[in-house]
Amino acid sequence: MSISLPSMMQAVTFDQPGNPDVLKLSSIPIPVPRRNEVLIKVEAAGINRPDIVQRQGNYPPPKNANPHLGLEIAGEIVSSPSNSHFSIGDKVCALTNGGGYAQYCSVPYVQCLPWPKQYNAIKAAALPETFFTVWTNLFAIGNLKPNDSLLIHGGSGGIGTTAIQLAKTFGATIYTTVGTEEKGSFCKKLGATDFINYKKDNFYEKIKSLTNKQGVNLILDIMGASYFSDNIKSLSEEGRLVIISFQGGIKAENVNLGLIAMKRVTVTGSTLRPRDTKFKGKIARALHKHVWPLLDTGIIEPQVFKIFPFEQVKKAHQLMESNKHIGKIVLDLSQFSD
Repeated sequence: MSISLPSMMQAVTFDQPGNPDVLKLSSIPIPVPRRNEVLIKVEAAGINRPDIVQRQGNYPPPKNANPHLGLEIAGEIVSSPSNSHFSIGDKVCALTNGGGYAQYCSVPYVQCLPWPKQYNAIKAAALPETFFTVWTNLFAIGNLKPNDSLLIHGGSGGIGTTAIQLAKTFGATIYTTVGTEEKGSFCKKLGATDFINYKKDNFYEKIKSLTNKQGVNLILDIMGASYFSDNIKSLSEEGRLVIISFQGGIKAENVNLGLIAMKRVTVTGSTLRPRDTKFKGKIARALHKHVWPLLDTGIIEPQVFKIFPFEQVKKAHQLMESNKHIGKIVLDLSQFSD
């Protein structure tokens, strides 16, 4: 079932990797949904760190993925397969397989979720990438339990602000690293017990002090190599380190591997984008069951820092690269609304 649609659309493209200036709006064909995909008329799209890395040429899309930028969207379904539980006209947000910076985007319907109650497109578009990522890594992989102590690196970003709220709701004690006192105060308002300004203090020394030398049970890490050694030292016995990004490099040196064995530490990691549709659908169902009620009632919510008109995508990328934001950056496509 579908409705009449134009053949072309506006989308963000780039010809060669580079800085934000390579981004441009282009007229390209509307995607043709594959089997088990819905077509969504995009009203808003979230900006995420993987978009930056892909634009720089350091994160090629997985095989068979949409090669264009954009991993999360919100909008209205305009085409739906007969086996989908969604209908034309439904308002959904979605974790895409690329191509979200566009007027239309096709997405496996199992990766879609309804807008929480009272949400608009902007707030809904700020959900999928961070909530899928945090749920996967804190709960499915990190096995966060009530009363666990948790260290979140980069607590003021989209991932961090989501992780703080979810972990707080599920009963964890939360510490986070930030780059400014302002960001630290914001994280405490969201539910962090304390913060460490990494520009002033060594986080391992602070964690040792804050936990009476016990360390934390779980670390959610976005830095990789540069933090690896201190992460291991900061963990408690049988602690878990989950690495989800490598902003500090991918090759760790001078690491005391003996600590991993002595503490019986688990080191793991994941990247969400290459995972198959079945896995992403499983996470979507878990979010709908456990997290969407919290969003519906306002117990937690995405922290939207700034909204840019679609044509100002370059400025949106510049802001993310500056690290001056707190929470999410979202593109507004409302100029294309009927």
